[in-house]
Parts: sequence; C-alpha cells; structure tokens
Amino acid sequence: MGLLDLLFVVAAILIILWLLGFVFFNLGTIIWVLLVIAVIIILVRLLSGRRI
Repeated sequence: MGLLDLLFVVAAILIILWLLGFVFFNLGTIIWVLLVIAVIIILVRLLSGRRI
C-alpha cells in the first residue's frame, strides 16, 4: 500500500465521519475542516494521475 493509497483511505474515512457528523451531531466548523481535508487529499490523488 503506497502513500497515496493510504491518503485515499484517510480521505474516505474523513468523508464518512463528516457525513455522520453532519447528520447526527452537527459539529459545525470541525466537520467542514474534515471535509476540506478529504477533498484536498482526493484532488492530490487525481492530479497525481491515479484512479480513485
């Protein structure tokens, strides 16, 4: 498992946590920060030429 694979797994986990937080807990700013981090990781993976 390469570094980008690991980053993709982390991004997926962050998106799931964001969805759970948004639906159940509504934690506000922390959830949006997690979402932004997950999106950035996915963009880095896409720009590096690897499939999601």
